Formats: sequence, structure tokens, C-alpha cells
Amino acid sequence: MHSTPPSKARRDSYHILASICASGVLIPIVFSGPAIALPDIARDIGGSVFTLSWVVNAYNVALGSFVMAGGALADQIGRKKCFLAGLAIFAITSILIAFAPSLAMLNTLRAIEGLGGALTLTAGASLIAQEFDGHARTRAFSLLGTSFGLGLAFGPLLTGLIINNYGWRGLFIAIAVASAVILLAISRRLKESRDPNATGIDWPGTISFTLALIAIVFAIVQGPEFGWSSVYILLPFAFGVLLLFLFVVVELRSTSPMLDLHLFRYPRFLGVQLLPIATGFSFIALLVYLPIWFIGAKGFSESQAGLAILPLTAPMLIVPFLSGTLAKYISPAVLCSGGLTLAAIGAFLLSGISPESSTLSIAVAMAIIGIGNGIPWGLMDGLAMSVVPNERAGMAAGIFGTMRVVGEAVAIAIMGATLIGLTTAFLGNLPPTTTALTSSDLANAIASGNVNRALGDMPSDEHAQLFQLAAESYAGALQIVFLAIAILAFASAVILLITLRTPSKTETRSAAAYPPSNDGH
Repeated sequence: MHSTPPSKARRDSYHILASICASGVLIPIVFSGPAIALPDIARDIGGSVFTLSWVVNAYNVALGSFVMAGGALADQIGRKKCFLAGLAIFAITSILIAFAPSLAMLNTLRAIEGLGGALTLTAGASLIAQEFDGHARTRAFSLLGTSFGLGLAFGPLLTGLIINNYGWRGLFIAIAVASAVILLAISRRLKESRDPNATGIDWPGTISFTLALIAIVFAIVQGPEFGWSSVYILLPFAFGVLLLFLFVVVELRSTSPMLDLHLFRYPRFLGVQLLPIATGFSFIALLVYLPIWFIGAKGFSESQAGLAILPLTAPMLIVPFLSGTLAKYISPAVLCSGGLTLAAIGAFLLSGISPESSTLSIAVAMAIIGIGNGIPWGLMDGLAMSVVPNERAGMAAGIFGTMRVVGEAVAIAIMGATLIGLTTAFLGNLPPTTTALTSSDLANAIASGNVNRALGDMPSDEHAQLFQLAAESYAGALQIVFLAIAILAFASAVILLITLRTPSKTETRSAAAYPPSNDGH
């Protein structure tokens, strides 16, 4: 039997790491790129702001609901198979999306793409843990974190340039090509591995959680369109709540639950869950709606919008690592709380946004928000694991990862519904025009970045009047939303400091007595 020379094995390991890091750059782009493409998608195949929002929401809901199941599947059938399957799903769905003739097909394919994202994300991390040990593993995960930072920081700018030159379909072709290149580069070098103690997928928990998330997000997104008292909203919301209750019952009774809800007995672990909620609203949701503001109200192109939000995203490349260094001297709880306070200040500054606001003033506020969110960004997962007993750390990381993605999906849905509802209310009764345009039509247009298209060939004075009215109404909605984000971020910072205090004697006794689980982590 011939053994692999150490030098070749080392080269293979770093080749694998490079490919996984490339997928780490790609994953944030698959999320943020289509958000910037929404105005171009609307111009090409139409759709209301509600149906367009599912271009983002379908991906996020699928990703969030399948993260834990994806990890379990990788442990059971093989990490290599799941990682390559995730990349293949990215490539196939993206090329199909590029030729999608309708928004319904596009949104369906985006949901399938979210499943690919879950497989790529979970299996990629497991493969790094398999290939590296000790300090090399720490460095490898640090490089993966840097890759995610690169995708977050420069993804909007890159996708904006692609959309400007090749349209939204060109963006998805680029994603398909990148996915295929990574897949081909890594497929022969990867070694298969499984967890011999894997317990399989918790299908009852996965299905009930997924359906609950779909129903609740649907009710939130469609609320402004149908009316919050409509049976079409109340029934899905009630159905979602019922399914969540069923999910809790299933998980508490399961011998190998998808999410071990017993961990929420720990007050500090419960407090940490505020972090993905706060960052979901104060950072992730802004990646979706600020580009639309720049395109719709300021008249920017997609590439200009991608460049404009660079002050928000660029800190994610550096700040998480700086906060990791600071954590040696300052409590992570204090750092996370301080970061959210900084984000609250930035959001408060943005609550004065108007069509006349200078790009510089918006950039300063965005930079403060980006730095504020960057501080807890690299500490959150470790903090979630540090506040539970060591034997529960794997499950704690899984729960927190799920909460992170789900929190982002819900934050995007709530912010979108709030913006369209407030914009419609601020528009009120439109002045008489030569078209049959309603306040709801105009709110839809500005919220999807296509107000000029909606106004069409209207006389120039009426066009200017309605454009200004739409921009001011959308700005008014943003002002309220940013003020709410500031309050949420600051409240989360305070609660975090209180809940992450030194554990009480009761909690310490509970931690000591808590039995290890058979979740395989």
C-alpha cells in the first residue's frame, strides 16, 4: 500500500481550504447580489414589491430551516457528498434562474438554492475540521471567516458592476460559473468522512419548523398587500404559530432533536439569542433595503449603489478580527454590548435620512453601523458556546447558527413589510394625475426601486412632483424604521449586559447536573 507523501497531502489540504474559502466568498454574494438586482428584475419580468421580496426571502427561509438538517445529513451520508451537492445545486439553480421566464419560477429556484447554501455552509465547515488539527485548524477557520468577510464587504460592489454591465441574468450566470469552477477544483482532492454515531435527520422537527417559518414569513411579507386583518394573513400566521408549538412539542420529546430546546433553560444562552436578532435588523436587512433606497430615491445605478453601501459592509473585513484580539482583554459580553450600542448610534443618525441627505452623511452613519455590528460578528458563535456546559457546546453552536439565519430572514421580512406599509400611509391620497396611479402603486414602485418606470410618460411637472412625493414618503418610512432599529439595538445591548452577568448559583448547579446528549456534536 502506498501512503500519500506529506508534502502532497499538505498541498491537497491547502487546495481544499482554498476551494472552501472560495465558497465562503460566494455564499454572501448569493444572498446580497439578488437583493441589489431586484430593481433590474422588476424592470425585466415585472412583479410587485411583495412577490419580488421572495427573491431574497425564499433563499433565506430555505437556508435557515435546513441548516441543522444539512449538518445532520453531512454527518450521516458524507461531508464530501453534501459539499459537492451544495455547489452543484448552486450551479444548476443559478443557470436555470438566469433563464427563468417568470418571477414564480425564479422564487421557486431561489428556495432550492437556499438548500444548496445550507449544504455548502455546514459541510464546508465540517471538511475544514476534518482536514486540519490544532493551530492549523484555527488558522483555517480564521481564513474561512475572512472569506465570508470578503463576500460581505465587496459582494454588493461586485454584483452591482455585473448587473450594470450584464443585467441580473448575468449575475446568476456568474454565480453558476463560480460554483462549477469550485466544484471541479475540489472534487478529486476531497476525502469522504462520516460520523459513525450520527443519529440522522429529525424529519418531524425539520418539517414542522420549515412550514412554520414559511407561514409566518408569508404573513409578514404579504400583510401590507392583503391587510393585517385579512383572513389570508391571519390564517397563515395562526398556522405558523400552531406549527411552532408543534415543533416545540416534537423537539422536547425527541431523543435526538434538531434543536435541543432544553438549552434555553440557561438565562445567559437565552440572552445571547438577542445578538442575531439585533444584527439581523441593524445590518443584514440594510444590505437589502439601502441599495433600493439609493437606486429608487437617489437615482443611482446598481454599481453606484453597491459602492455607496461599502462603508456599511467594509468594516466586516477587519473589525471582527480586531474584536477577537480585544476579547483577550475585555469581556466578550461587554464588547458585544458596546458594538450594539455603536450600531444604535449609527441607526439613530440614519433616522434623519431624506432625499436631500448627502451621500457622505449617510456613509458616516453606515460606517458606524458597520463597525458596531462587526464587533459582535466574530464573537457571537463563541459566546453562544461559552455560556453553556462544554458537552452542550456543539448543540449550542447549531441552535445559534439557526437562530442567526432565521433572525435575518424574519428581520428582512418585517423591515420590508413595515417600509411598504408606512410608505403607502405617508403617500395618502395622491393628487389628480393623468394616470390611474394609486398610492399603493407608487409605494410599490419606490420600494422596488422602479418609481420612474411606474410614472412612465407622465408630463414632466407631474412626474417630478410624484417622484419627490414618493421619495419623501419612503424617506419618512425609513426614518421610523431606523429609529426603531436604534431602540432595538440599544435595548439588546442593555439586556445582553444584564443576562450575561456571572451565572447564578442555580444556573451553575443546573449546568453541572445537565446530562450530555446524543446529538453527535
